[in-house]
Amino acid sequence: MQDGPLSPRGVRQVRMLADRLGGVPFTGAYHSPLTRGEQTAKVLAERLPAIDPEPSNLLFDCIPSGPEPGTPKSFEPFFHGVSEAQIEAGHAQMDDAVAEFLSPSRADHHDLLITHNFVIAWFVREVLDAPTWRWLGLNAANASLTVIRHRPAKKPELLVFNDLGHLPAELRTGLPEVLPF
Repeated sequence: MQDGPLSPRGVRQVRMLADRLGGVPFTGAYHSPLTRGEQTAKVLAERLPAIDPEPSNLLFDCIPSGPEPGTPKSFEPFFHGVSEAQIEAGHAQMDDAVAEFLSPSRADHHDLLITHNFVIAWFVREVLDAPTWRWLGLNAANASLTVIRHRPAKKPELLVFNDLGHLPAELRTGLPEVLPF
């Protein structure tokens, strides 16, 4: 996966996200070990001193599934150059991530996960019980907010996906098309 440092615009986006998250009683914070994930976690921790983000290899960007029956033909070019081994590793990683982060808990907790589009899309697909291929085309913008609630003895619920309310229009980036607002 492509990775690199946060741009100055990215730092501004993350600071605004941190301001939005102020007051949330986080009990855990985990981030992708990729550069942008680490830098995002650092900026968030500077603004939210109650969190101490830990790296998690389960939040590393990956390809969690490959082409299968039912996958629209328009997604086929995406998989050119992706090996079966990459897909198998990504699927195993996401199975572990779902078990770790989406399993019901007896205790009330609020985890902050700092990760990448494909991981977020897989979690959303999982919560909605959508077909395996459906993570494709679920695009989360940079520094967007997705909220999944899981409670004891209940299935997780998607409360918010790709919320950008904390960012002015000129700072909304990372989607395949420019938003009209």
